[in-house]
Amino acid sequence: MFEAFPKTRPQVDEEKLKRLYKNYEQNRLRKTMASRLAGFAEGWMHTKVAADVKNDATKSTLEIGAGSLNHLVYENGKMYDIVEPWKKLWIGSPFLNRIGNKYDDINELPSTVTYDRIISIATFEHILDLPGLVAKTCLHLSENGCLRVAIPNEGSFIWTACWRLTTGLEYFLKTGEDYGLIMKHEHVNTANETEQVLKYFYGDVKKSVFGINNVLAIYRFYECRLPQIEKASVYLKQS
Repeated sequence: MFEAFPKTRPQVDEEKLKRLYKNYEQNRLRKTMASRLAGFAEGWMHTKVAADVKNDATKSTLEIGAGSLNHLVYENGKMYDIVEPWKKLWIGSPFLNRIGNKYDDINELPSTVTYDRIISIATFEHILDLPGLVAKTCLHLSENGCLRVAIPNEGSFIWTACWRLTTGLEYFLKTGEDYGLIMKHEHVNTANETEQVLKYFYGDVKKSVFGINNVLAIYRFYECRLPQIEKASVYLKQS
């Protein structure tokens, strides 16, 4: 069913890639004007993901792709672990005192560890083996647990127009190069592909969009319950 996975990244000239990643790092740390403007819109994703703990600080959480830990502005929970291999993003963060365990990869988690909620913001579009990752989340959710995922509406015209007119334009004016190179290199999964994977491994998937519909939206949010443990286990054994 998932013959396209795991994906491979398009090749990019090494020197260009260094410049692109330097700019990408600045974007994640909100050091550029365009990235700060984008951050206002991204607040919708953070708010949707954090809605279930607005009045409940007791739930245990694992964030996949925690980045600079900027989502913790929206969170009230106390038990908070992260998966983030790019340590440079979170070292020195003022939120480090709220973090428990730190993992480079979800496969590092002990098999017995479970969470009330697993969350991810603007990360699933980057994952080469997305079905493998989502299958693993099924095994690390506690009973009645929830996977909460927010992603850019990758693959839609409106999403492409948004980044080209903000971060893409700023990068072109600074370097004369196409920011689309890093988008193709990094965003390997479309929003529709992500939705397909989530619906395969979870029995109850609810969706919201920041916009009108799947076509005319900038972001999507998914609340996933009823993990299909057997499907996940079979997939992981076969992959």
